[in-house]
Amino acid sequence: MNPENIVKNLRVLWRTDRIIAEMRLRHMLVSLGLRAFAALIAAFGLLMFELAAYFALVQALSAIVAAAILGAVNFAIALVLLLIASRRGLGQELTLANEIHDSAIEALQGEARATQSQVDRLLHHPLEGVLPLLVPLITAAINHLRKPAATSE
Repeated sequence: MNPENIVKNLRVLWRTDRIIAEMRLRHMLVSLGLRAFAALIAAFGLLMFELAAYFALVQALSAIVAAAILGAVNFAIALVLLLIASRRGLGQELTLANEIHDSAIEALQGEARATQSQVDRLLHHPLEGVLPLLVPLITAAINHLRKPAATSE
């Protein structure tokens, strides 16, 4: 169990989560902005195009048929614009951030497993965990007990 590794992995996890959230938010804002701008341009452009097309169709067809044809064309154009806006990808940056996020999660899980195994080992064999601490303490106590005896002689 290394607390430095745990802290490092938690920082990496926090940073990658923040990066992923920012990238997703940026993607959503850009997509929404593109859709709004496309809708605005489509509204003005289609208004002018429809006006010209309506006048051209009225000369060849009745006013009702001309309006129906232009309505169908408007729906087709709107569908194409929505398809273009929805197909815009997130890019490789998000893929990299997700990979770093996953590796930080795996590292934290590995540290947690190692900590759990150490705790289990200490619970099942308490002397094994205390022994590395006792040996330096016993050595220090023996050295401390020898010093006063050596100075009094």
